[in-house]
Amino acid sequence: MAMTTLYARQEKRHRFEWIAAVTIAAGTAAVGYLAYKRFYVKDHRNKSMVNPHIQKDNPKVVHAFDMEDLGDKAVYCRCWRSKKFPLCDGSHTKHNEETGDNVGPLIIKKKDT
Repeated sequence: MAMTTLYARQEKRHRFEWIAAVTIAAGTAAVGYLAYKRFYVKDHRNKSMVNPHIQKDNPKVVHAFDMEDLGDKAVYCRCWRSKKFPLCDGSHTKHNEETGDNVGPLIIKKKDT
């Protein structure tokens, strides 16, 4: 009888240790996953995004112009911050100061003869 009681106590303690270990492991995994999602994935996605707000409902932003319609000179935005996109309004200057970037406009003009 004493042996059965001792065995039952050991089994109960062993089961409790396993439950505690699994609970700690699951909690650690959950905290690690949440930290990964919060700090790594979100920051990576935002840093690689070039277009912050222009035509976000379109899968791809494309503008086409006929050469005849351009006139003598056309200046196009490459920083994606222009309020007159696709034309440049000088927003790259502020963007460059804030980020240390060196982006500038695309200038298309007729060749001087």
